[in-house]
Amino acid sequence: MNNNIRSEYPRPQFVRSNWISLNGTWKFEFDFGVSGRDRGMIEQENYSREILVPFCPESTLSGIGYTDFIPAVWYRRTFTAPKEAKGRRTLLHFGAVDYNSEVWINGISVGKHRGGYTPFVFDITDQLKEGENTIVVCAEDDTRDLLIPSGKQSYLFQSRVCHYTRTTGIWQTVWMECVPDTYLQGFKLIPDADNGTLSIEASVSGAVPETMFTAIAYLDGEKQAESTVKVNCSTVHTMLQMKDIQLWEPGSPILYDLELIVQTPEGEPDSVMSYFGLRSISFDGKKCLINGKPVFQRLILDQGFYPDGIYTAPSDEALRQDIEISMNLGFNGARMHQKVFEPRYLYWADHLGYLLWGEMPSWGLEPSFPGALGVFLQEWLEAVSRDFNSPSVIGWCPFNEVGGESGNGLREQTVEMTYRVTKYMDPTRPVIDSSGGIHGSTDIYDTHDYEQNEEVFAERYRPDCEFYDPMGEKQHYDGMAPVMISEYGGIQWSDTDEGWGYGQAPKTKEEFMNRFRVLTETLLHNPDHMGFCYTQLYDVEQEQNGLYRYDRSSKFDTAEIAKIVGQKAAIEE
Repeated sequence: MNNNIRSEYPRPQFVRSNWISLNGTWKFEFDFGVSGRDRGMIEQENYSREILVPFCPESTLSGIGYTDFIPAVWYRRTFTAPKEAKGRRTLLHFGAVDYNSEVWINGISVGKHRGGYTPFVFDITDQLKEGENTIVVCAEDDTRDLLIPSGKQSYLFQSRVCHYTRTTGIWQTVWMECVPDTYLQGFKLIPDADNGTLSIEASVSGAVPETMFTAIAYLDGEKQAESTVKVNCSTVHTMLQMKDIQLWEPGSPILYDLELIVQTPEGEPDSVMSYFGLRSISFDGKKCLINGKPVFQRLILDQGFYPDGIYTAPSDEALRQDIEISMNLGFNGARMHQKVFEPRYLYWADHLGYLLWGEMPSWGLEPSFPGALGVFLQEWLEAVSRDFNSPSVIGWCPFNEVGGESGNGLREQTVEMTYRVTKYMDPTRPVIDSSGGIHGSTDIYDTHDYEQNEEVFAERYRPDCEFYDPMGEKQHYDGMAPVMISEYGGIQWSDTDEGWGYGQAPKTKEEFMNRFRVLTETLLHNPDHMGFCYTQLYDVEQEQNGLYRYDRSSKFDTAEIAKIVGQKAAIEE
């Protein structure tokens, strides 16, 4: 059994020292008729295939590489109950399973989860036995179901234009950990950069009388603050005042270490290690301020796809590399586009000082359908909760390019309600209701514009020109809200005559670079614009408009691009 696959701790802001990775070789079976329950797959021991978890069966890294539609899959493996399980609770974690999943331990169902992008956990203590135990997982996924958010997964047999190879089943790390009866279930961190404080809201499972919660902050190994409070119910609040106030900033990420301890009078403590950054996000007119200073958001579109792993990075280093090649090109952040990225990607963004916009893979879902809001909102709020504590995340964008009147009003209601609930859950960050779509309530007025003619683009966005509105009369820009062109460029550059990009491809690298320069400088030099997002960092399958190839090899002179992107923006004056 190979358990050294993606062996890094998968949840870097909520770390316990004792854990067991369940990645590696599992038994595997396709279920094209979605009849596995009827055929006894829960009890059946002989599956016809093996798969390398956490890679999806569509990927080559999984050992399977089957790319046609897969309505359902089954996984099975055995494990030995950890010696730490005795006298403790055993928690079984899944980073992400696409889409509807059910899990059995020793033939007993321990729970179900709906959603393809967010983590879930089951307490398997009561189903665990000494010695060998069996896990069975079933995942069902219908990419063509208009009530299933699927992002950029292709709804046709082949990949086409900007839809790519699908992902089915387990695609993030599976792991176990043992905890005391009273343990830390989750926590929410709210930094106050101006005052140098950190507010903590923690959830405690199994609290008993006289349970205590302790939080300790460190900077470079030196204790900065400590607080101990009594846990009177399942939720507890406290605040830490830093002795030395050091701010997290793009390109200069100072992080504090955080130790959280839950202790009962008689039981063993539950200790968790985390980290946080002190930084603020605010607006001054059309300027976006990070820690009170205007920062032009030089963003790149990152789709989170890999040639061999599809949704799953082949290694932790690959996640870091994508951020580093972007920063080397002069960009200071990314839209995590139409996908909830692996937590390790956010970990590297936090540690490298890279700005991120959190996004939900809203494509595939029709928000005008009855029931769409309930389906979408549940998973979106799970994603916001998972990534809330990362200082690199400086905004949320639940929908992409939702536009047009729905007739029944449900599309507009779904987008509006999602915006309002997101703002209620996180008032500290801006929210774009529908990037590049028709805006109702939004904190930033953004548009998508793939105009390839440099002169036309420059005329649209010259500083003294009324803001260009691609949506025409359907939009209601008040002239006051912050502005960002959150998708532009997409200039095709392919090594072959095949592939796809926006508009007519340049004939030479010189022509490419001139087009890239004019489009980018037009936005940089407009004092009304707070940022841009260029499409895109690397090619994805047939979409050949990346600054890098799909294998992450460079197409262009990195220094030349960085010189253009890194120019001082008008809004930073």
